[in-house]
Amino acid sequence: MDKQRLSETDIISKYILPAVRNAGWDDMLQIRQEVKLRDGKVIVRGQLGARRTVKSADIVLYHKPNLPLAVIEAKANRHETGKGMQQALGYAHLLDAPFAFASNGDGFIFHDKTNPVQLESELALADFPTPQQLWQKFCAWKGYTDAQLPVITQDYHDDGSGKSPRYYQLQAINKTIEAIARDQQRILLVMATGTGKTYTAFQIIWRLWKAKRKKRILFLADRNVLVDQTKRNDFQPFGQAMTKVEKRTVDPAYEIHLALGDFPERFPRNGYTCLIDKRSPYPHAPRTPNS
Repeated sequence: MDKQRLSETDIISKYILPAVRNAGWDDMLQIRQEVKLRDGKVIVRGQLGARRTVKSADIVLYHKPNLPLAVIEAKANRHETGKGMQQALGYAHLLDAPFAFASNGDGFIFHDKTNPVQLESELALADFPTPQQLWQKFCAWKGYTDAQLPVITQDYHDDGSGKSPRYYQLQAINKTIEAIARDQQRILLVMATGTGKTYTAFQIIWRLWKAKRKKRILFLADRNVLVDQTKRNDFQPFGQAMTKVEKRTVDPAYEIHLALGDFPERFPRNGYTCLIDKRSPYPHAPRTPNS
């Protein structure tokens, strides 16, 4: 078999993935292929529009689902080993992952953002890092403590449909959870209309609640219909732990409270360990929600 005649797909299946699996990475939980990151840019000419190629990472490696560590970009063997590195770095940036690999099936070029003394090194196929090695380097780079890890590694909610956060939602959720694990008390997330703010808020609350980091949580919206939609749709998995606050009556039997109105003017501040404020800060001065 002439290796240089193999396609990029063949290089991935015959050389790259076996090397990754042999290093101990779990096929079901830690390896994903063709991970869609961005829809292609829409180009408009006159009355016609066309979308450029969707941006997808060849392989993304995770510590666990939705906690990305590394991106691998593959090229056919006729290219040099590091040919795909710029693509890998771009995708790793979108995922906020510090490790990037490029390969043509002969070996790997390894870009390690956690090691500025030696940013890039060459690895044989048999020397691909284990999940434990990259996770330990990642934790040391982030400065995580043992006390912070339970909330940082708390699972996302999975409804079984295959739905997963988009790359920017992933960054917002993971960075917010990390900040709260570090005891940061006020956090501002700025997201455009239609980018999934409620879903993002749900995953943040879910992980904090499941990790028992926050026990009584208040979610505020600026319209009654938004409160009802939130309770009926994105927040539905909270089930009987959730209630809508009506007639200014706060029922302490519930852990997740959804409400319309100003805080703390209408609600007793004591008792809530987390406030998520989804209301638009305009036309008033911007205000940051208390975490």
